[in-house]
Amino acid sequence: MGRGAPLGPCLLRAALLLALGPAAAGGTWMWLGIAAAGGPEKPGCASPPLSRRQQDLCKQKPELVPAIREGARLGLQECRSQFRHERWDCRPPPPARRGPAAPAAAAAFGHQLSSGTKETAFIYAVTSAGLVHSVTRSCSAGNMTECSCDTNLRHGGSVSEGWHWGGCSDDIHYGMSFSRKFLDVPIKNVTGKSRSGLAAMNLHNNEAGRQAVAKLMSVDCRCHGVSGSCAVKTCWKTMSSFEKIGRFLKHKYENSIQISDRLKKNLRRKEKSQRKIPIGKEDLLYVNKSPNYCVEDQKLGIPGTQGRECNRTSEGPDGCNLLCCGRGYNTHVVRHVERCECKFVWCCYVRCRRCETMTDVHTCK
Repeated sequence: MGRGAPLGPCLLRAALLLALGPAAAGGTWMWLGIAAAGGPEKPGCASPPLSRRQQDLCKQKPELVPAIREGARLGLQECRSQFRHERWDCRPPPPARRGPAAPAAAAAFGHQLSSGTKETAFIYAVTSAGLVHSVTRSCSAGNMTECSCDTNLRHGGSVSEGWHWGGCSDDIHYGMSFSRKFLDVPIKNVTGKSRSGLAAMNLHNNEAGRQAVAKLMSVDCRCHGVSGSCAVKTCWKTMSSFEKIGRFLKHKYENSIQISDRLKKNLRRKEKSQRKIPIGKEDLLYVNKSPNYCVEDQKLGIPGTQGRECNRTSEGPDGCNLLCCGRGYNTHVVRHVERCECKFVWCCYVRCRRCETMTDVHTCK
């Protein structure tokens, strides 16, 4: 699936499943991403399962609803892209594997969204970043009345270095502020020690996603001068592509920090020997270790890796040894027939040969 291609039914279900996770206080907003991903309808501000606070914000700023939907779509698509070769591939299991008792919106992603694992951390961070990115883009495009370009960067620069601020710098401050208002649930509103610990973790990971967008801001410049010279440059700040932000967050996921589930004044590392090491704003945090995702578990919504296509020659996570969890793999031959060596014949048709190729496909046992 190409990065710009429409999202398929599996990802549409993922948006819904993420939205309905049991502890997904900030995740419910992803319902609005279904329409952006090609769903049958465009839910409005009153549509469940938005929280009351989110519904009020939505009604106050209805012009931001398309950007909110786009933020959910961005986050879900990037999650799928970053984990497409891993045991957990950011997708729900096929409907047939959920069992007859599971409703259409079963918690296939509900476990990941509420389990406090590294996957929970990534989901919260990447979708929070998606919301910042899409709202900021909407501001720069002039789709909003209360935000536009960053007015703080319209003047100044360096005369000695021959450049000045100009153009339209992305106003990331508004995007981050709106993301905090829309997603972050105060810990005092959460009951139970374990749930408040998870809520604090989710709040931190929401902010880590926002910080990733801010950290990767770059400066673009355009040259002005006689005969194409670069005597003067006009520069502006712009956000990085969301693909780059996704790669940054994936790196943070791979180096995420386990914290204690007992909420004190500050979040603490679980390892007592490491508690003097500060936790950074950009770090992703988790409470519980992840399952191995090798074997199907319908209760937790884990599809397992049986039937997944693997790369026999790869030593990475997509390799048959790792992806198939040591169970081995099946090999079958796929026959491809396509037109080839096409030539234009005067006048006026195209003549092609019919080419056939045979490809080995390996799937996990």
